[in-house]
Amino acid sequence: MQTVWHSEQTLRTALISKNPTLVSQYEKLNAGEQRLMNEAFQPNSDLFGPITLHSKSDWITAHPEAPQDFEQFYSDPYRKAPSPEKRSIYIQCIGALGNTRIISEEYIKWLKGYCEAFFYGLTVKLLEPVAVSATRCAFRVNDSTQNLQIHAGHILNFLKKKKPGDAFCIVGITMIDLYPRDSWNFVFGQASLTDGVGIFSFARYGSGFYSSRSEGRVKKLQKMPSHDYSVFDDYYTPEATGALLLRSCKTLTHEIGHIFGLRHCQWLSCLMQGSNHLEEADRRPLNLCPICLRKLQCAVGFNIIERYEALVRWVDEETADAAGVALKHRREDSGNLPKPVEAFKEWREWIIRCLAVLRK
Repeated sequence: MQTVWHSEQTLRTALISKNPTLVSQYEKLNAGEQRLMNEAFQPNSDLFGPITLHSKSDWITAHPEAPQDFEQFYSDPYRKAPSPEKRSIYIQCIGALGNTRIISEEYIKWLKGYCEAFFYGLTVKLLEPVAVSATRCAFRVNDSTQNLQIHAGHILNFLKKKKPGDAFCIVGITMIDLYPRDSWNFVFGQASLTDGVGIFSFARYGSGFYSSRSEGRVKKLQKMPSHDYSVFDDYYTPEATGALLLRSCKTLTHEIGHIFGLRHCQWLSCLMQGSNHLEEADRRPLNLCPICLRKLQCAVGFNIIERYEALVRWVDEETADAAGVALKHRREDSGNLPKPVEAFKEWREWIIRCLAVLRK
C-alpha cells in the first residue's frame, strides 16, 4: 500500500490559495467553517486523511492527471455554476430501479433526498421514469458478463433534448450496464459538462453482478434486432440493500460534482477521487475533503452546518425498522419502505464530529 502525502504548505495553498482576492474570500468564512476546513493541513487530523493506493490499477496510478486546487477551480473559464434561473437538478430514471413498482419509486426518492442534502440549497426534481425504448439507444450483450448494456452516448443525447429550462443539470440513472463505444467493455457513467447532462449506472454495484450465476446474465445469446427493446421487459434488478444505496449515492454525487467543475481529487481521501474498479470505489468516502468542499460551497453557496444537518436528517428519516430488511421480499402494496441506511451509520458519526468542530 502506498500513501499519497502532501506537505502542510501544499495543502494550505490548495485550499486557501495565494491569490489575495481568494485569501480574502476565505477569511470571510465564519470561524467554524475555517476551523473545519483548516483540518485539511493538520498533520494529525482525525477527520481528513491522505489518499492510499492499494494497487497499480488504482486511478491515480493508471490515469495520471494534473491536480486541481481551489484557485484553478475558481478561475476555470469553462466551469458551470447555478444561476437564479437555473438552480434545479433533474433526475431521469431509465428502466426500473427495483423489481417492483414500490421499490423502484422509493429508491429514486431516497436518491433525490440524498442529492437535496448533498447539494444543499438547490432543488432536486424527478422526471417521470421512462423505458429504455423511449431513448431509442443502441444496446448489446457484453461478451464478458453476458449482461445487457445500453449506449451511454445515445442516452446523453436523449437527456439533452429533455433538459428543462430551469435545469442546472439533468442526470439519468439506471440499473442497466453502460458502454460508451463498441471497443469499450463498460463504463460506470458518462457526462457532458458543457451540456450539463450525465448518465450513471448502478448495475455493477449489485452483490452478484460478476458471478457466473448472476440472474442478470442473458440466457440466450442470439442476435437481437437493433430496435427490439422487448429484451428489457423482464430485466433483472438487484436487491435494494444498504450497500447498493451507499454505492449509488456515492456515484451520483461524484458525477454531479464533475458537472459543477470539480475534477478528480488528488489531495486527500475524498468522494471526488477517481476509481478504476469497485474495490477502489468502495474505499472512497462519502464526504468531500475541505478543498473540494470549498469548491462546492463556492458554486452553490450553502452554509456548511446546515448542509451537514440536512445529511444527518436524511440518514435519520424513516430508519426505525430499516436494519436487515430484504426489500425484494416486500409486497408491492406495502406502502413506504424503510430506507436501508445501516451502511451510512459510521459516516453519520463522522458528520457529528464535524459539526462539533464547526460549533466549537
